[in-house]
Amino acid sequence: MDGIDRRLLDVLQRGLPLCARPYVAVADEVGVSEDECLQRIARLKQEGIIRRLGGVFSTRALGFYSALVAMVVPPEDLDRVAVVVSEYPEVTHNYARDGRYNLWFTLVTPREEDARALLDEIRSRTGVREVHLVPAGRVFKIRAHFPMGVLNEEAAGYA
Repeated sequence: MDGIDRRLLDVLQRGLPLCARPYVAVADEVGVSEDECLQRIARLKQEGIIRRLGGVFSTRALGFYSALVAMVVPPEDLDRVAVVVSEYPEVTHNYARDGRYNLWFTLVTPREEDARALLDEIRSRTGVREVHLVPAGRVFKIRAHFPMGVLNEEAAGYA
């Protein structure tokens, strides 16, 4: 990764501008052509540095059901279960944690009963019996930004 990649990652973390050609705007800000910008993004995705580019929507405003799910997974089985859980498009992300409830993930479905049916399927596929659905009562948005060392917070638009 060079300085342009780092700058590109800083800009992309703020989101894409709402305009007809958002990558032109990003490229201009980074100081490269649109083609170079797109090639760099493709390479960073291929290298696994960028996992995903996509919109973040308010699922509640769209009428969807969202919840956090906690599982108790035998430690030696954690990777296998995490792979199964991640196969579902309704799962936005999952992560391991220390403690009894050691695998957590967020889930978005059209209705609560869809979430419960999906958890039954996950139980069946993984053999994990202890799976707890924790509905979102209040939504907190936490913006995570990981400075790449090129821009300071003010210049990156986070100040």
